[in-house]
Amino acid sequence: MKENYRILLSEEQIQERIKELGEQITLDYKDNPPVIICMLKGAIYFFADLTRHIKLPITFDFARLSSYRNGTTGGEMELISNITTEIKDKDILIVEDIVDSGKTLSYFVKLLQEKQPKSIKICTFLDKKERRQVEIEADYVGFDIPCGFVIGYGLDYAERYREFPFLAEIIDPSKL
Repeated sequence: MKENYRILLSEEQIQERIKELGEQITLDYKDNPPVIICMLKGAIYFFADLTRHIKLPITFDFARLSSYRNGTTGGEMELISNITTEIKDKDILIVEDIVDSGKTLSYFVKLLQEKQPKSIKICTFLDKKERRQVEIEADYVGFDIPCGFVIGYGLDYAERYREFPFLAEIIDPSKL
């Protein structure tokens, strides 16, 4: 596998940026700590590291959506696991691994809006703006990256490689 990927972001680069994001979120929400929602499964590493750098008394929850069918993204959107926290009149911060087409996140934001939160903001580890298919923007972005299939730091290929502490681009997916 090693010869089939190239490292885009080192563990050190990732951790430094997450610390910066945590400090900014702490400042922005100092008067009203948000409910932080982790989008499973991909954002779990980012979420865990980020929340340790947010110096506020936070509440958090988890949600899981999927549009994947047989390893591709052609299926309908499915809410696999919804939040259980009451969010009416509360500030919400969604923590996502990657904003790509924007379809999944746009769908989830609409679901949350039905619960009448005070505000909804998005923090994403990675942003692939050139792949956007729906209008949605993150309020906090770890890194902007170009198109390409990435693995590591929570992102997977067929449920593998999430555990890499760095972010890598796959050179040839057919060799996995």
